[in-house]
Amino acid sequence: MTKQSKFFNELQAVRLLRSARNDIFYEGVKNIFSLKFAFLILIFAFFAIALPSFAEIAGPAPRDVYEARLDSGLKNTEPYSYALIKKAQADPSNAKRLLTEAIKYSPDLPAVYFEMARISFSLSPEGIFEGLNYMIEGIRAYERNFWWLVSIAGLAFISLTSSFIVVLLLVAGIRFFIDSPLLSHDIIENKKKSLIILSLVPLSLAGPLFFIVGTICLLGLYFSRVDKTVVYASVLFLLLSPFLLRITNIFLSAASPELRASVAVNENRDNKHALSALKGKNDFVSLFSYGLALKREGHYEEAIAVYKNISPSSPDPRVYVNLGNCYYAINDIAAAADFYKKSLEMKPSAAAYYNLSQISREKFDFVKGEEYFIEATKLNREAVSSFAANSKRDPNRFLMDETLPLFVLWKYADSRAQELIKISLLNSALTVLIAIILIVLFYLLGSKVKGRAYRCKRCNSILCDKCGKELLWGQMCAQCYKSLVKFDGLDSRVRVAKLLEVQELQTKKRTIIRILSLTLPVIAYIYAGKILEGSLFLWSFLFLLILILLSPFFHTGLSFFSHGWLTIPSLALMVVLFFISGIVVRRRLNRGWL
Repeated sequence: MTKQSKFFNELQAVRLLRSARNDIFYEGVKNIFSLKFAFLILIFAFFAIALPSFAEIAGPAPRDVYEARLDSGLKNTEPYSYALIKKAQADPSNAKRLLTEAIKYSPDLPAVYFEMARISFSLSPEGIFEGLNYMIEGIRAYERNFWWLVSIAGLAFISLTSSFIVVLLLVAGIRFFIDSPLLSHDIIENKKKSLIILSLVPLSLAGPLFFIVGTICLLGLYFSRVDKTVVYASVLFLLLSPFLLRITNIFLSAASPELRASVAVNENRDNKHALSALKGKNDFVSLFSYGLALKREGHYEEAIAVYKNISPSSPDPRVYVNLGNCYYAINDIAAAADFYKKSLEMKPSAAAYYNLSQISREKFDFVKGEEYFIEATKLNREAVSSFAANSKRDPNRFLMDETLPLFVLWKYADSRAQELIKISLLNSALTVLIAIILIVLFYLLGSKVKGRAYRCKRCNSILCDKCGKELLWGQMCAQCYKSLVKFDGLDSRVRVAKLLEVQELQTKKRTIIRILSLTLPVIAYIYAGKILEGSLFLWSFLFLLILILLSPFFHTGLSFFSHGWLTIPSLALMVVLFFISGIVVRRRLNRGWL
């Protein structure tokens, strides 16, 4: 064998060896990939079997809360919005974004708008207008939020009535020291008038308000004709006290579960509580709210049964609209349209017209659908645009539900109020009767009985028809008239002594008026005899003061957000009233009018 042939044989052997090695390598790789592929198949099979079990444990994939609540017919998520307000207060850099989200989740919550107004306000024109706009939106939101409206109405009402009682108490207390000597003088001159004083004894036993009003009636006999208006107002307050007390008890009563559930459903905040709290109730508000909650939760047949139970006894257009929505949800479109039209025969409503427009478009009757839609926007453009903005192919988002207005919920709250406060041992009828007797007696005593005691405007001495002549010019007694106006027949020393006495009394009176003007506004007016004018001024001031003091106690229940926005304007008005009253009193003192 030659060297050349030997070389080719060796080269061929190397090639065969390499080929065998490559074949082994490729077979190994193929086996590895086969194993990996088999392993992947096993893993896939494991997850295919296990994932459903995990899904059952972990629950469905999380949905957007906002969309989920809209699908249930709910547009207010107040707990979440309150949490966002707290978070915005702790994080000023992101406050505006957080509050914008809070408004989205609860468009009927005044607290969100007030907080947005606070952070938006600045001294620039844009900041002023933006803050003012949010403030106005917050005030408007009271009309759509039952608990906030009840809270501020209760605050205003109780502040108004309690401030009036305080004014009556102050008038009685201040004028007692001035006018009671006149009454004592009359009793000394005529013993029969002591019977008038004795009439206060049974009145005081009836209750404190009766005693205050009775005292003002006695003192009012010596008021001027204009100031007697305060007496009539006090008796009128006593006459209306049973009605006013009933309203007060409404605001102070704890809300029943039925009321809370009904409000939550009709203000689109919750359905679940109504399903348990209102089940088995027979009144209109509970049945209506229960049916609406059933419909929103998808129990359409039960909702239809509830609404049909309402219709025969209390035909209401709102019931027919919601009945139509239930029939649409079970695909009975003809019945739904009939109920909408029946509702419109009783009373036009935006919801009925809007729902008819939606149904008409489904039937490809776009002309009729447009006509109905225009009618709906004429009745309530804001509600239609707000609902249409979130419209979706869902029974709770495709058609508008009717809800109960606030005045119906107010009447429902009134029917469930508790008697927490009682100001008298007498019932309402006896209270009204006593008030009528008081006002008649006061009128008769004021117009028919003559010869009451009076005071000289200069020396402050008490006179009557028996012990002195009538008041002369300037409402002066005879001696003051001779000393100050007519000098004939009077010794100069007596006249000078009288002048000094009058001057000392007037100086003392003006000093007291100046001191009183530094306390509550126009207390000095009441002391000086301007009782009606002073009472009206004082009532305004005390109303604002009590409003501020009671505001923290009138929160909405869900949180401790109260009507704090009232504090600044109330304080500003109080300062204005205080300074105006001080200026007026001092000017009148300087001119000798007080």
